[in-house]
Amino acid sequence: MAVKEILAAEAQLGEGVLWDAERRVLWFVDIKRKRLWHLDPATGSNSFAEAPEQIGWAVPAEGGLLLCGLKDGLHTFDPESRLFEKLSAVPGEPAANRLNDACTDPWGRVWFGSMDDGEQDRTGHFYVFDRGNIRPAGPSGIGITNGPAVNAAGTRIYFTDSGSQKIFVAELTREGVGEARLFVDTALHFPKAYPDGPVVDAEGHLWSAFYSGACVARFSPEGELVDRIAIPARDVTKMAFGGPDFATAYVTSATKNMEAADMATFPQAGSLFAFDAPVKGFAQARAKLS
Repeated sequence: MAVKEILAAEAQLGEGVLWDAERRVLWFVDIKRKRLWHLDPATGSNSFAEAPEQIGWAVPAEGGLLLCGLKDGLHTFDPESRLFEKLSAVPGEPAANRLNDACTDPWGRVWFGSMDDGEQDRTGHFYVFDRGNIRPAGPSGIGITNGPAVNAAGTRIYFTDSGSQKIFVAELTREGVGEARLFVDTALHFPKAYPDGPVVDAEGHLWSAFYSGACVARFSPEGELVDRIAIPARDVTKMAFGGPDFATAYVTSATKNMEAADMATFPQAGSLFAFDAPVKGFAQARAKLS
C-alpha cells in the first residue's frame, strides 16, 4: 500500500482528521500547538487558525460553523471570520483535563472524550453533546480517551481506552447508548503500541491508529484483526476517510514524545498522510447545535 505524505505539518500532536464533504476539505488539529488546520487535497491549499486553548477536535456543524473541543469546553469556529466563540464548558470536568477526539452520529449528536492533560490520572470521561445539552455517556475513569467512533447505521459506538490498550463497543440508538463491553484487547496484537483515534468504514469494520505502532489496523465487527498498513511515522494518531467518494484514507501523526534519533528514523513524523483505502468510508452527519 503506497502511503504518501501530503502535508508536512510538523505537528507536535496531530489529531482529529475529518473530511468536510460540503467544503471538500480536510480539518485536523495540532493539539499542543493550538492549531486548527484545513487542507484542500485537490489544490494543496492549506492554512491553520490559532485556537485560544489546546484544541482536541473539530467537526463540521450546521450553519456553516465547526464545533470544536478545546481544553476549557466547546467552542464554535467560523471558517469565514476564523474566530472561535465559546459555547459551553463541560460540567464537572477537572481543570487539569482537556478534550480529546470526537465524532458525530446519524442524528447530529457529538460524542467526545476528556482526559488528564498530564496523561497520568484516570480522570477521563466520555460525553454526548445533543443539541446544546452535554451529559456523560459511555465508560469513565479513563486515562487517555480516544474516539468515539460510530458505524454508518448508527447502531454501534466504539470507545478507546488508549493506556489500557483496549477498545470497547456498545449498542447505540436514538434514545441512548447501552453498556460498553470489551471489543478487542489490542495488546494481543500490538503489545508495545497503543490504540489511538478510531473510525468505522462502510463495511462496518473498525480502523484504529496505533501510537508507538507506526501503523493503522482494521478489525472485523467481531474484533478480529484483518489488516494492518504501515505508516511512515512512529506515533500514528487518527485516520479518516475522505475524498469525493470516501475512497482515500487520511492519517495524522505526532512528534511530541520523539527524540532526535527517533526523528532520524521517522523524518516525516508529524505529517498528514494519505493512501488509497481498500474499502470506502462514509460521510458523517453535521453536528446539530440546537
